Amino acid sequence: METRRGPAALLPLPPLLLLLLLLLGASGFFQSYAVEVDVKDASNVTCLYAQWMMKFLIKYETNSSDYKNASLDLPSTVTHDGSVCGNDTQAALLAVQFGDGHSWSVNFTETNETYQADFITFTYNTNDAAVFPDAKRKGPVTVVVKDSMHPVQLNDVFVCHHTTSFEAENVTQFFWNITMQPFVQNGTIGKTETRCHADTPTAAPTVVPTAANVTTTSTTTSSPAPTTAPKPVENPVTGNYSLQSGNKTCLLATVGLQLNVSQDKPLLININPKTTSADGTCGNTSAILKLNDGNSTLIDFTFIVNASASVRKFYLKEVNVTLLNHLNGSVILNADNNNFSKWDAFLGNSYMCRKEQTLQINEDLQVHTFNLWVQPFLVKENKFAIAEDCSPEVDNFIVPIAVGAALGGLVVLVLMAYFFGHKKHRNAGYEQF
Repeated sequence: METRRGPAALLPLPPLLLLLLLLLGASGFFQSYAVEVDVKDASNVTCLYAQWMMKFLIKYETNSSDYKNASLDLPSTVTHDGSVCGNDTQAALLAVQFGDGHSWSVNFTETNETYQADFITFTYNTNDAAVFPDAKRKGPVTVVVKDSMHPVQLNDVFVCHHTTSFEAENVTQFFWNITMQPFVQNGTIGKTETRCHADTPTAAPTVVPTAANVTTTSTTTSSPAPTTAPKPVENPVTGNYSLQSGNKTCLLATVGLQLNVSQDKPLLININPKTTSADGTCGNTSAILKLNDGNSTLIDFTFIVNASASVRKFYLKEVNVTLLNHLNGSVILNADNNNFSKWDAFLGNSYMCRKEQTLQINEDLQVHTFNLWVQPFLVKENKFAIAEDCSPEVDNFIVPIAVGAALGGLVVLVLMAYFFGHKKHRNAGYEQF
């Protein structure tokens, strides 16, 4: 069994994406490594071959009960203990170990002249202080996810250059530049490739940002660049999202989302609900809505219940945003704010705000919301409960109404004073006769 590793070649980047990376100073995110594993059988011929790149984003709890996000990449050296060949009765296993107690593996099954990946097992060790500083939970944590790979012909090589991701239990796994073939026949790697759906010519790869969802200043004019982010022609499309717990809906959200990357060249990115999937967790006192826009934009909203108050209310506590390069899974930007106290409503009600709102994640990123309606707890019959509105109309008209009422009262007082004064003057005139 041999393992060879080397620096991964960078893929050509579109000019707009390259500009964004330069603005964000994110060139360091591309220092990654590709792993190549060649598993030999007892006759010293290849029985399993794989080459790929991967990384992990992990959300963990600290000793102060806050949550942080860790990025775990493969180092320059890995081991491959436990990788085994397979046959028509035994699953093949590809396993690697790296860093301070981290490991990853995937098993493959063979059925009717086809093979496919079955389960992916990832173990990360929170004792690794360099990756998980101040982690509350110490020791290895294992996450198992079902691979969605479709069956591949036994003699074909599976290839997928685009990014694939799996999200479960606060861990998002990213894979790209994959070339692999388990159950290699006669020690010879297949000549025919089976491509993943994202690599097919009909699939338009998504790159963050794209010309379709980013507005920039034209470079053909001599006018100076604006200092504020230009608005897109239209507001983002409103999306409908929900989470299930068993066979019941436990969270409902309707919202249009727009990201404002505030750098030297501001960028506005609209989140497309047609390409956005919803995942997350529901609980009695906390709920997390995770939105994934085509594996290029990840937005997490964390809601909690204020249990210390006499009247229980929920509110938005934390927002985390991750922008990824869809071509190679590299992190362009990761921002988190866990000090919010917004979108509050009584437990059992929903919160609504039709006007635009701004969530300041950090100095470089804002999230704008439009037509917001959310209920993260106690959803009944798959419907929103009574909405507590942020009442933009009240905000806009309270002052004019108050001023108008005051002026109206003043006019009435002046007229009454004039009337009584005039009447007294006439009575005094009659008394002279």
